[in-house]
Amino acid sequence: MNPIKMMVAHKHNLFLIGFFGFCVERFVQGQKNNTVIFTRENTIRNCTCPDDIGNNDCDYILANLICNCKTVLPNTIDKTYYNNLTIWFTDTVMLGMLLNFSAVYDLKLSLCGSVPLSTEYLTIWGLRRLQIKTKHNGQLQEQSLTIFSSYDNDVQDKLKMQCKGRQMINYISVLYTSLFNSYSPLKSYSVENISNVTDHFPSLPYSDIFTTNNKRYVITFIY
Repeated sequence: MNPIKMMVAHKHNLFLIGFFGFCVERFVQGQKNNTVIFTRENTIRNCTCPDDIGNNDCDYILANLICNCKTVLPNTIDKTYYNNLTIWFTDTVMLGMLLNFSAVYDLKLSLCGSVPLSTEYLTIWGLRRLQIKTKHNGQLQEQSLTIFSSYDNDVQDKLKMQCKGRQMINYISVLYTSLFNSYSPLKSYSVENISNVTDHFPSLPYSDIFTTNNKRYVITFIY
């Protein structure tokens, strides 16, 4: 079995139970530090950084100097609630192992390897902002995308209702990693008020795990 599928099958039930127990605002207020995770020569380094390391993407030496880093094994990655998460990656299989079914508020992805990459469909909980850096003419080019903002009146009303009534609206983003293979405008579209993800998107990987009573979903596809 694919190692990503094995890991997801082992972890997703406990993870979903933990995630559904929190209001989105509690999730956003959770982690304050910036987390940088990068892969190099089959090694994964998980770093907690007091400050954003800015435009120094793929600078492994700098990350090891200014951040508190430790080497971790793929099967010990903690799918926790990230406020700010940066991942430097070289292949999408490893990216999926690090990111799939994690909960991230503000996500930054930088491609540190070469293209083309294999296509993976990565599921991310509660994603509000995404920044990607892809290679174009030998340089990393940055693009940003705001999926939704808690400052929008409609979203504020929904957050209040879901926390008050304990019937949360669950925000799910599906990222197509093929977008890293060429430089094109970052796009997304959302489908709201979904009660059964499998019925709406039967081809979506792992869609069966979202079939939960009394839950509503907003699915955003990023490509």
